[in-house]
Amino acid sequence: MVADTKKGSPTDDDRTTGLARMMLRALLLAGAASWAAPAFAQDQAIAPDDGGAAPVVTAAAADEPAAQTTPPVASGEIVVTARRRQENVQDVPIAVSVVSGATLDAVGTYNIQRLTQLAPTLQFYSQNPRNTFINIRGIGAPFGLTNDGFEQGVGIYIDDVYYNRIASATLDFVDVERIETLRGPQGTLYGKNTTAGAINITTRAPSFEFEGKAEVSLGNLDFVQGKASISGPLSETVAARLSVTGTSRRGTLFDTYKSTYIQSQDSIGVRGTVLWRASPNLAITLAGDYNLQDPNCCAFAYGGYGPTQRAANRQYPALISYFPGYSVPSIDPYDRLTDADAALRARNEHGGLSARAVWDIDDANTLTSVTAWRYWDWSPANDRDYTGLPIYTAVNNPTKQNQYTQEFRFNHQGDGYDVVFGLFGFYQEIRTSGLQQTGPAASRWLLAPPSGGVCTPTATALACNPAVLNNVVAINDIRLDNTSLAAFAKLNWEFGRLTVSPGIRLNYDNKDGLYDSVVTGTASDGTRQVVSAAPGSPYFSDPWTAAQRGVQASQFFEPQYDAWNLSYDVNLRYEITDDVNLYANYARAFKTGGINLNGVPADANGAPILAAGTIEPEKVDHFEVGIKTQFLDRRATLNVTGFWTEIRDFQANVTNGQFGTIRGYLANADKVRSRGVEADFSIRPSAQFNAYLSGAYTDATYTRFTDAPCPPELSGGTTVTGSQVPGPAGVPGSLSPANCDVSGQVLPGVSEWTASWGAEGNVPSTLFGEEGQFYLGYDASYRSDWSSNPSPSIYTNVEGYSLHNFRGGFRTDRFDAFAWVRNAFDQDYIDLLLAGTGGNTGLIAAQVGDPQTWGGTIRFNF
Repeated sequence: MVADTKKGSPTDDDRTTGLARMMLRALLLAGAASWAAPAFAQDQAIAPDDGGAAPVVTAAAADEPAAQTTPPVASGEIVVTARRRQENVQDVPIAVSVVSGATLDAVGTYNIQRLTQLAPTLQFYSQNPRNTFINIRGIGAPFGLTNDGFEQGVGIYIDDVYYNRIASATLDFVDVERIETLRGPQGTLYGKNTTAGAINITTRAPSFEFEGKAEVSLGNLDFVQGKASISGPLSETVAARLSVTGTSRRGTLFDTYKSTYIQSQDSIGVRGTVLWRASPNLAITLAGDYNLQDPNCCAFAYGGYGPTQRAANRQYPALISYFPGYSVPSIDPYDRLTDADAALRARNEHGGLSARAVWDIDDANTLTSVTAWRYWDWSPANDRDYTGLPIYTAVNNPTKQNQYTQEFRFNHQGDGYDVVFGLFGFYQEIRTSGLQQTGPAASRWLLAPPSGGVCTPTATALACNPAVLNNVVAINDIRLDNTSLAAFAKLNWEFGRLTVSPGIRLNYDNKDGLYDSVVTGTASDGTRQVVSAAPGSPYFSDPWTAAQRGVQASQFFEPQYDAWNLSYDVNLRYEITDDVNLYANYARAFKTGGINLNGVPADANGAPILAAGTIEPEKVDHFEVGIKTQFLDRRATLNVTGFWTEIRDFQANVTNGQFGTIRGYLANADKVRSRGVEADFSIRPSAQFNAYLSGAYTDATYTRFTDAPCPPELSGGTTVTGSQVPGPAGVPGSLSPANCDVSGQVLPGVSEWTASWGAEGNVPSTLFGEEGQFYLGYDASYRSDWSSNPSPSIYTNVEGYSLHNFRGGFRTDRFDAFAWVRNAFDQDYIDLLLAGTGGNTGLIAAQVGDPQTWGGTIRFNF
């Protein structure tokens, strides 16, 4: 068949994309039309299923220390909406943990990063808000710098609205009711096809009784945090809630170059919600939020040196010696010193609007519509060479995103069964305007040194001429248009004590991308020229532009991806007794394919290898069995889960081995596996004491990945050819393999052993005439060592550590005043280790965890 090349003649892909966008527009229009529902609403009370006020958590969850002044109800029931209907968490046949807003406030968990200390199998890593990734059980997102063209494996939902970019979900929590963390694939219940799990955040709904609260926290490092919310009726049918939060803290890392602290916290969040009970069986909730994070951030400290296979005169110790008078501020990362000479910025602004309508058609049927728009504006500035030398003077990728979502769900409650049907539409537009610029130290750092390594006044080596690489500038235009449509359904069918829950999802994804990097540099004749990778282009043979091309060259390509896929799962639950449930799950899930938008490897003629422009979807087979139990009159809970997840075509972040490459690209590893056991225990023998213990063993490995990027100790030398044998690891001047077989090695970012535990006790008493409780609480977490490099490296293995937190104070129904200390024993620990930029120099950069912090909080309810 010959393609029609006439201008304006649509291809099959054009027709498919156009159809998809027409369907999305139809969904959005239907969402808008759903506001006509009041005319058809029947005069009856709002059913609690999937609408109205948020469910009430009536006791501490398995991983949740209590922060209430009143004792729990005897039933110990925790009501959640993890499966799009209200049910006791102990009846949900999946691994799910619940943390209430009261607990978040008590233990000082005010963002997702701190949530990891309460959820052992949740991993959170962040170089800055954009380069942030969240994993569950070691899977979810490729470990490395963010690439706009792929999807997250862990879905973030706030009040039913999907947040596509993790950067837009790094906000401080605002007036949270509860957080449910669901582990394992969730695509048959949630709008986006999340394959590793979902974090489902529910904020407090507007109240028809006047209420409010305010709190202020002060601490060391100039920590100041304020929170306030107020809610009440505007009329008999309309209620509103307004919540604000603000956090400020001095940085934990001192930049000796600029004589200022960096890694600070500076954020503000505002959220407003209006609930309109349009009729007794129709509730419409309108919400809007604005969040701004503008810290002096982000940089790394010197983390060490690990020899590579690069020539000794091009490794870190030799390179540093080429700059007389320069030395790092400290070789101990725990001195918390750096010397970032480039400008730093991490301004992260995001917000949005949503409209949620819940119509209880009758006692058995509920229709829910969720319409939302969100935006994200990322304005960064980075020092990506991790030194105080002007090697890279700018590596910035400011990004703007708009996303639109529309979801419909229809819940039907039958005799012995219930079912949820859903339609989901998503459109995302990302525009990134990148900048990368080298400085006067780049030639000496990045180019081959002269014989003997000494630059004399008469030396002609390009490395001795700062002008060769000074002011080489890459202007990157990166675009993504991303459309996703899905239909899904979930059935719960009861056969006595056995409940069978099959689910299905049909998904269509289309991604259209553009990557256009125009690199310009100064040629040897003093003119500014485009640095082209194509032989025969102007100035291609010029020695200066040839040297510049070895660091970075212009590149243009337009990747495109579209595909349909089918997911399905089945959950089995058997109720042995009212307090003991067994369950087993199988899920076949997909994480949609993606496109590379950070550049791709080039062929011998300098042209981009277009086959690397797209990545295949992940194919997930997930198995899970577990038992959920309660005993001691439901004052004790013990839940145990075993899981086994296999992923084919795992989406991994790799590098192409080109000298000077900064940003990696996405590729598919053959197969990975994550398996393990999780256990959660909690006990509340009386209203005066509660305790909890959660732990997990996770074995997450590359089952087969034979062409992975090599770790630093096996990189940097001349690549082997023919029958040549690679040299020993970490020996300068050795031959390097073209790629490495990491089959059987661990996935990055996941510890084999993790745990969290804590307890709280209280004594009823009276203070200043107020009846209340004196209380003392303790929380701790532990993780064993883990790999901080996509291919495990002897230089980037992070040692295990434990963190311990204490709090104590006095509370009544009206106020709570307490002191707290976090990382009480001032444990030195690492958040992240990275191999330094510049081509296998052996430099290791370290992101150091927070030191001991302490302070006090006072909270009022009215």
